Amino acid sequence: MKRLIGSLMAAAISFGAMSQAFAAGDAAHGGKVFEEECADCHSVKDGKNKKGPSLFNILGRKSATIADFNYSDAMRAKNTIWNAEVINEYIRAPKKSVPGGKMKYDGLDDEKAREEVINYLGTLH
Repeated sequence: MKRLIGSLMAAAISFGAMSQAFAAGDAAHGGKVFEEECADCHSVKDGKNKKGPSLFNILGRKSATIADFNYSDAMRAKNTIWNAEVINEYIRAPKKSVPGGKMKYDGLDDEKAREEVINYLGTLH
């Protein structure tokens, strides 16, 4: 029991540190990066899907849950909650994060730009 509580506390501290790191990013600049890197395939409007699903209210949402979007089997199997850490991993290397997924994007190498995009996505609710 003590080991479980210790593990949960470590995870919470790690998530808190990750959340604080993303909180430092510039959401306004993240919106510009989103327009350049993501907007061709993803909308930020509720209920508006493009080649990819709408990213409105993505933070905290379970993966592959927009009813009218046709997700890949690989994305359905991902079975995760889109938090800052998961989104960061995914947009850094989508094909590695979800092998067999539909996303054609190669990834965003710039760590600061990823932080800013994630902060921007956090404003969409």
